[in-house]
Amino acid sequence: MNQKYAVVVLFVLILASSLTSIGSYRMTEQLVMMDMDRALEKTMAEQRRDVITADTIQVFNSYLKLEQLRGKAVLAIDTKQRGFHCYAKCSAATIFSMSDQRPAVLLWLTAMLWGIFCLRNRPKMQPISSVDNPSSYDDFGGLHFSEAEHRFYDEQGQAVKLTPMQQQLMEMFFHSPTHQLSKAEICEALWPKKEDANETLYTLIKRLKPVIEQHANLRIEAERGKAYRIIKL
Repeated sequence: MNQKYAVVVLFVLILASSLTSIGSYRMTEQLVMMDMDRALEKTMAEQRRDVITADTIQVFNSYLKLEQLRGKAVLAIDTKQRGFHCYAKCSAATIFSMSDQRPAVLLWLTAMLWGIFCLRNRPKMQPISSVDNPSSYDDFGGLHFSEAEHRFYDEQGQAVKLTPMQQQLMEMFFHSPTHQLSKAEICEALWPKKEDANETLYTLIKRLKPVIEQHANLRIEAERGKAYRIIKL
């Protein structure tokens, strides 16, 4: 599956589980409020006095239809308003525990499993070779070159970071059928206006060697002091 669509599915599952959880809570909250209001109304009608006693609470609990509320819903008196005002209340934790969260939990678990699946099956960058791209060169010693991108990739498909000069020199090596270049050939291509670029070339080769050996089974060798070549290890 396309990675973009996989992420969309993941977020849809998370959103669906959240909305399901909230919806179940709100529905339970309405049922709780209705049950408490009805029980309170019957209690106050039976008691016929504006006093809350232990008997009032006992009668109130007896009128509650939701068994989970009994012993958890409480009666309170509002003293901010004129006269006597009694109301029932219940904690959010109690309402949440009473709500049916099984569908939400199931969706959460599905989202988690889907997330794990996406992480384990995310597409990996495949090495570019002449089989996948006709304009690419065959791999040489575990190093792949994409002519279309002008980039080198290792066996894991990771791009090899090269300086512009290193990049140009490696492309020259890959263009050569024998992967061998004379010093004069390299200097003329890289430093055409420099009379003596041997020291510059030596420094370039010295810094390029560890990069190539780190990312491929290749090594740069001097050929009789007049040329360089890359060979497989």
